[in-house]
Amino acid sequence: YFHHAINCPIICSANVSIPNVGTLGRRGYKAFSRKTHPTTDKPNNRPDRSFMTLIKITPETHNVELEIAYGTADNFTGQPVYANPACYLNPESEELLRRAIELAAELGLRFKIFDAFRPTEAQWVLWNHTPDSDFLADPRRGSPHSRGAAVDLTLIDDAGRELDMGTPFDAFTPRSHHGNLSIGVEAQRNRALLIGLMTTADWDFYRNEWWHYQLFYARRYPVLSDSVLPDGMM
Repeated sequence: YFHHAINCPIICSANVSIPNVGTLGRRGYKAFSRKTHPTTDKPNNRPDRSFMTLIKITPETHNVELEIAYGTADNFTGQPVYANPACYLNPESEELLRRAIELAAELGLRFKIFDAFRPTEAQWVLWNHTPDSDFLADPRRGSPHSRGAAVDLTLIDDAGRELDMGTPFDAFTPRSHHGNLSIGVEAQRNRALLIGLMTTADWDFYRNEWWHYQLFYARRYPVLSDSVLPDGMM
């Protein structure tokens, strides 16, 4: 989603200058909205800058299942958005994902990932189809996904079955909101488990989407185009 997003130039080089931010720490367990979440970073907290690239996430390297929703027609646009679907995160996000994977493994669970890095070209495709700012980032402002700083995911058991979360991924309805009591008790419990694992691993969440997690202060990272990838997704 986009409650950390600002105007940011699109970077079109394979060697992208991205701030090397470490773990920023928890900011408390409240359901942040775009109005209440702290979205600016203080100058004295700015990290040193270094050159980074996006890291590819695969079942072999991270023990996750990939079901990249925008790589098929089975998404809200009704058509594939990615010609070459893949999963990438920036280095800080990849580190936090590994932490969450370790926590889930202790419970006999794994993650299924629906989307991660989303090139800004793809964000335009989604926005042009459904310009709903409650669920999508205006690409002119930028999305944490387009910074390699967000991941959409759910939990699966040891047989690969998705845990019941009350709605499918990308259900643009209030039933997708954290804390919605109209879903079943089991789904509420599973959402609480997911948010517990992810926030313990230092991810931030977005209150309108149970599947979406992102870095704190994600806008420290630039918005990236498809050209930064060795093998483009678009």
